[in-house]
Amino acid sequence: MLQATWTDPAEILAGIKEAAARLDGVVSRTPLQASRRLSERFRANVWLKREDLQEVRSFKIRGAYNKIASMAGEAGARGVVTASAGNHAQGVAFACARLEIKGAIFMPTITPTQKVERVRHFGGEFIEVRLHGDSYDDAGAAASRYAEERGAVFVHPFDDPLTIAGQGTIGLEIAEDLGSKVDVVVVPIGGGGLASGIASCLRNFNPGLAALGVEPAGAPAMHESLQQGRVVTLDQIDTFVDGAAVKTVGSLTFEICRTALERVVLVPEGKVCATVIDLYQNEGIIAEPAGALAVSALDDLEEQLAGKTVVCILSGGNNDVLRYPEILERSLVYQGRKHYFIIEFTQKPGQLRKFVDRALGPTDDIVRFEYMKKTNKERGAALVGIELRDRADLEPLLSRMSEIQLNWRRLSSDELLYDYLI
Repeated sequence: MLQATWTDPAEILAGIKEAAARLDGVVSRTPLQASRRLSERFRANVWLKREDLQEVRSFKIRGAYNKIASMAGEAGARGVVTASAGNHAQGVAFACARLEIKGAIFMPTITPTQKVERVRHFGGEFIEVRLHGDSYDDAGAAASRYAEERGAVFVHPFDDPLTIAGQGTIGLEIAEDLGSKVDVVVVPIGGGGLASGIASCLRNFNPGLAALGVEPAGAPAMHESLQQGRVVTLDQIDTFVDGAAVKTVGSLTFEICRTALERVVLVPEGKVCATVIDLYQNEGIIAEPAGALAVSALDDLEEQLAGKTVVCILSGGNNDVLRYPEILERSLVYQGRKHYFIIEFTQKPGQLRKFVDRALGPTDDIVRFEYMKKTNKERGAALVGIELRDRADLEPLLSRMSEIQLNWRRLSSDELLYDYLI
C-alpha cells in the first residue's frame, strides 16, 4: 500500500506499475502523436500525448479509477465523494458506474454545462452531482464536510498517492514508446497530481530529463508555492482555465514537484485561448483550455527545446462549444488584434462616416458599435470595438484618430466595463 510520505521516484514507479495493471482494459493507451508543425516551429522533435482521446476525454480517469478500484470493498460499503471542476468528476463517475459504487460529486457552480452533463452521463444512477461554490476549493471544502459527516471515502483529485500513481501511468506509456529518448516533458498543473506522477516516472528512465510544469497566469498556485518554499493559498484566481485553476496545491504534490520539476512556466489566459484555436485549425484537435497549457508554453521554452525530443501532455478535450466565442475573443485580444474604445462623437450627421473614412485603415473592421443619440447634448459617447488584421496596425489607427481630433479612450483590462465585454 502506498504511503502518505510517498515521494521517492523508485517507490512512485512501483506504484505506477501497480496502477497500470489495475487500469489494463479500463483506460485507453493514448497515442503519442508527432507534430510536424510544432517540430518545425521549435526545431525539435515535438510529440503530443493525446489524453483528450480517453473515453472521458481526459487523463483524470486514470487516477480516479485507480484510487476507487484499489479500495473497492471499503468504497462500496461507505460510498465515495469527491470535488472537481469537471474532468476528475467524470473519471469518478465512470469508476462508480463500472464498479457499481455510489458516489457524490461536488462541482463549482461555474463548471461548464457540458462537463456537468458528461458527469451525469458516465455516472448514471450511481452518482449524485452537487453544485457548490465558485471554485474547486469551495467545492472541495463542501466535499470534505460531506465525507466527514457521512463517513464516505474521499477521492482526492490530485493529493493522493493512488491518484498520482494512476496519472503516472501516462509517463509509463511515454517511456515504453520513446524509451530514454525524452529530453523534455511539458505538463499542465492544477493541483499537481499529473505533473507529480509523470515527472517522477520518467526520471527513472532518464535522470537528466527536464520536467517543466505549466500553469495559467491567473492561477499560479504551484509557481508561488515553489517560489516561497511552502504551500501557499492564493487569495483570488482567474477560473477561466477551469481544469487547472486551484487556490491551493496538494501538500504531497508540492513535495514531489519541488524536486521533480525543473521549473513552472506561467502562461496568460489569452495565449492559452490562441493555442486552443491553433490546435483546432492546424491539427483538428479539440482541446480544452487546460489541455492546451503545455503547448501554450513552448514559445517561452524555445531556447531550451532546440534539437531535443519534447513531449507535451495534451491533458483534456472537454470543451463546451458555447465557450468558443469567448475563447476566440480572448485570443484576438491577446494577439493585439481586438481593441475597445469609448469615442466621443459630435451629434450631427456625417460623424460616423468621417470616422470610417479617415480613421479606419483598409483592413480595420468595426465589430461592435453601441451608441444612443441624446438630443439635449452636443456630443455623445459610443462604445466601439475594432478588429485589426495585425497588431502593428494599432498605432497607425490611434494616430489617425488623434489627427481628426476625436476625443477617445482605449479600454484597459482592469476596468469593470472591459470585464463586461470579454
